[in-house]
Amino acid sequence: MKIFILASLSTSLRNFRGPLILALRDCGHEVHVAAPGLAADRLTQHWLREHGIEPHDVPMSRAGLNPLADMHLALALFRLMRRLRVDMFFGYTIKPVIWGLFAARLARVPYRVALITGLGYAFTGLAKGKRAVIRRLAKRLYARALRQAHLIFFQNSDDPVEMARQGMLPAHVPVKVVNGSGVDLAQFMQVGLTAGPPQFLLIARLLGDKGIREYAQAAAALLPHWPGVGFHIIGGLDPNPDGIAIAEVEEWTRAGHIIWHGAVDDVQPALAAAHVYVLPSYREGTPRTVLEAMATGRAIITTDAPGCRETVEDGVNGFLVPIRDVEALVAAMEEFLLKPELIEKMGNKSRQIAIDKYDVHKVNTSMINEMAVG
Repeated sequence: MKIFILASLSTSLRNFRGPLILALRDCGHEVHVAAPGLAADRLTQHWLREHGIEPHDVPMSRAGLNPLADMHLALALFRLMRRLRVDMFFGYTIKPVIWGLFAARLARVPYRVALITGLGYAFTGLAKGKRAVIRRLAKRLYARALRQAHLIFFQNSDDPVEMARQGMLPAHVPVKVVNGSGVDLAQFMQVGLTAGPPQFLLIARLLGDKGIREYAQAAAALLPHWPGVGFHIIGGLDPNPDGIAIAEVEEWTRAGHIIWHGAVDDVQPALAAAHVYVLPSYREGTPRTVLEAMATGRAIITTDAPGCRETVEDGVNGFLVPIRDVEALVAAMEEFLLKPELIEKMGNKSRQIAIDKYDVHKVNTSMINEMAVG
């Protein structure tokens, strides 16, 4: 079988879908992958070719609304899939799902699969201004595109309920919920805690909906009472309309509240240096960074929100807090400062939950079985 996988970010093919791609290859399938900027991403391209995967660059813009550009993308995908004579299409994130399904249907690809990794910018926050326009358009496009799918994967149980409520989910297409993207437990091994004052860490693109402003406010509230404690952020700027401006981040660093490291290629050293991982996001599919922190053996603070709440057993491997609630976030962080013995205890629980629930090989086996391509 010839399988075509479409992404919106070239690095995600290795970092997020690498184990699934290799598992499909090991099942005897010919795997082709596509993403924008893949031709320039030499590291990902080399990894793909080294493992017998054929890469293709496609003209996709991750952000922005440009109907002509999106139609150009759909046409390019149609031509590529028709030329390759694809047997199965697999797309993840909003643009690959929508335009990939349309193109795959036109190219008469026999089997079409969508992975909804989260509802993202369009469906978090208040529907005002540009976000409201994007939400209306996304709902219409999702409703039409998902009719072309034969199977839809979700990464939490809240998203299919919400999409069905808003009329985006076709009743005739099977829906399966999987435990996120999983985490490679051999790559992200448990690491002992470092000595010294506790270090909190957040890894995310600089978007308001990730709860980064609440994290910065919590750090500002705690530092006067807990000198020496570190509040770290790893993540780059993002062109998304919800992106946080560099001036705002620099103000946090000048005030000494936040230590911003920018984007990094390898998060493992930062996870090893951290004591508690924090993600106050408003909504996720299942946050990969939380899974990596859990596998590393770190206690977690995240929100009681779709996608996030699944990762934490409140009071067992961390704490759940309401979204946009700085006071609750401060209280959860201070709990670890007042009772430092919880850091190791809950971190050990995180590792065990990662083993039991989020092993990437278990997740991928489940997906391959559902797609009947094993």
